Amino acid sequence: MTVPDRMNLIEAAQPGGPEVLRPATGPVPTPKPDEVLIRVRAAGVNRPDVQQRMGAYPPPPGASPIIGLEVAGDVVAAGAEVATLAVGDRVCALTNGGGYAEYCVAPAAQCLPWPKEYDAIQAGALPETYFTVWANVFGHGRLIAGESLLVHGGTSGIGVTAIQLGAAFGATVYATAGSAEKCTACVRLGAAAAIDYKTQDFVEETKRLTGGHGVDVLLDMVGGAYFTRNLRCLAMDGRLVLIAFLGGSKPDGVDLTPIMTRRLTVTGSTMRPRSPAQKGAIAAALREKVWPILNAGRAGPVIHTIFPLAEAARAHALMESSAHIGKIMLRVGD
Repeated sequence: MTVPDRMNLIEAAQPGGPEVLRPATGPVPTPKPDEVLIRVRAAGVNRPDVQQRMGAYPPPPGASPIIGLEVAGDVVAAGAEVATLAVGDRVCALTNGGGYAEYCVAPAAQCLPWPKEYDAIQAGALPETYFTVWANVFGHGRLIAGESLLVHGGTSGIGVTAIQLGAAFGATVYATAGSAEKCTACVRLGAAAAIDYKTQDFVEETKRLTGGHGVDVLLDMVGGAYFTRNLRCLAMDGRLVLIAFLGGSKPDGVDLTPIMTRRLTVTGSTMRPRSPAQKGAIAAALREKVWPILNAGRAGPVIHTIFPLAEAARAHALMESSAHIGKIMLRVGD
């Protein structure tokens, strides 16, 4: 397969709003020895992309400055050390950057096959949320069958994935969302109940739904604004898992006593700074534990809207509006 020297991409002219994203051209990247070059057919849009565009989430050293953390497409070249993939393989990949482009490199260890009967859009919607949920809910959060999970933002890409996988692995899942429509969507995805955080007190509702017990694991992307209330939602030995700070990173007036008296764990992580080996271990676990569920049709991405690559600014504006249910995707190639 002939690979061109240059490609179409989306660049952020400077930090700012969605309008700073604009079509541009640039050189096709060259894969390192442990990487593959992917002809991108679809790329996912995620909250970290918005943060990077605003200048708040810079790429790690050596990563592409082009925004985009997940893609699906065809392998068109492979580094000398790659033994697990070949030219022509269809993969979806968690990238270290560079997804909003016609070609993107990714470590081979961070690539996974398209699930059965998936197209590029569906496959491209998987990596960022599935890596994140697996590492945080089942890794740091240690969720197991028979336990309960509360997911904030149940109709976000992360929320949809957490609800589906929590239910698939035998947990009772609850979710919060910002409208009756979104709450209905959460239940349809597998939540036992959903809480409208705009009209209900999610602490009181969580206690009511669990008979006063509280939940074993809580997945939160709000942060400081919810911290004290999140602790009140947890059962004895409960685990609060933080993955973002949409409501700030510094909670005010926090009483730490419940952490000691109820043996609570507060943990969390970010995905991007992890090494290829660490991300590769997550990919291997997903392939073994989660890909059979996807192949069986028991879970999968919910696609809200698809934009052409050139309209990435519109995709970011929609992401910031929070009006979507599920994933926002960019169609890059045929």
